[in-house]
Amino acid sequence: MPQRATKRGVQRTSLSGDYDVLICGASFAGLAVARELAGATRADGSPARVLMLDRYQIGERQTSACGIPTAWLEALDLMGSHRQTFDELLVHTPRSATRWRLPWTLSTFDYPELCHLLAEQSDCDFETAKVQGRTGHTVHTDRGDVSAPLVVDALGWRRILAGDDGFQPPDAPLSRGLEVHPGGSGEDLAIWIDRSIVPAGYGWSFPARDELRIGVGSFDPRFHVKDNTVKLAEDLGTEAIGYQGNWIPHKLRPAVEDEVFFAGDSAGHCLPLTAEGIRTAFYFGIACGRELRAVVAEEQSREEALHRYGSFSASHEWKFRWMLRAQQWVPRLAPRALDAMIRTQKVQRVVDWTFGQYLRIAPPEYAGPAPSRRMQRSPSAAAAG
Repeated sequence: MPQRATKRGVQRTSLSGDYDVLICGASFAGLAVARELAGATRADGSPARVLMLDRYQIGERQTSACGIPTAWLEALDLMGSHRQTFDELLVHTPRSATRWRLPWTLSTFDYPELCHLLAEQSDCDFETAKVQGRTGHTVHTDRGDVSAPLVVDALGWRRILAGDDGFQPPDAPLSRGLEVHPGGSGEDLAIWIDRSIVPAGYGWSFPARDELRIGVGSFDPRFHVKDNTVKLAEDLGTEAIGYQGNWIPHKLRPAVEDEVFFAGDSAGHCLPLTAEGIRTAFYFGIACGRELRAVVAEEQSREEALHRYGSFSASHEWKFRWMLRAQQWVPRLAPRALDAMIRTQKVQRVVDWTFGQYLRIAPPEYAGPAPSRRMQRSPSAAAAG
């Protein structure tokens, strides 16, 4: 697991300044925004000033089981972080175990390596600082205030830069997830839909070459999952070590508010039912970065960018809504009906159609080639701050 490397004490110098773009949050969504701003210039040809802020060093704090369609790793040139690829999904229910042959592959990856590789595709400045809020276009941090006409909140479900604080568990539309990371290996990407493990949700095992990522996610945030996670790990013949937990949004939220751009979990860009939020964070982060780049170059106004990006995110609302309906519906199925539904996916044309439509929610070809950077970053640049 990544170790804390964030600077403390006298090393945390004051921070201030004016920038063209502030990206708050340096995980999947924030890094995707920064990638699209690489080499960005103002209308006069001068380099754009882009600053990324995060409480932790880039890649320091893993936030998920780190599984994604392999095509997204390839599209973003991130295969250097690849750990293991799967062309089947093993689905366990109380009555059966069914293998679905997927029309595309899923891969696990190493979180810090992926973050560093993606950071190398950007050329923004980076500082470790805890974002505490904002006033207008000024962002307040524990090291001081920084300002920009373009501000991105990619800080996660807390949506820190929004105008209200009314989104808190357990009353908010959040799922609860916990996983452990014992050493070991496996050949099967597996999930468990079993009410003895979690009444509404699922368990999982994601092998990652020399590590297993075993966890339980509950669609009901009031259901505590620690004991069930430990039991699942023990049932799989391993120990519960290397804990990692997180709240997972399962409802789309406005992607723009009060002249702030929201991407990733802060906008609810996490698919209900599957809790897949990595490729959607990339997808919407790229869309956001492209709009910001056009504003910096004075090819469109900030207001136009807010409207375009907000409309782009909102145009996917019906897809998220149907996924949420499935999330609410599946736990209500009687065991016999659940098994019948699982068995339909043994028909290959059904699997191909279902997973083909699922991939189209955020297709990998949207990524496109990375913009050219102004200069090659030094190996330590991504860890500066």
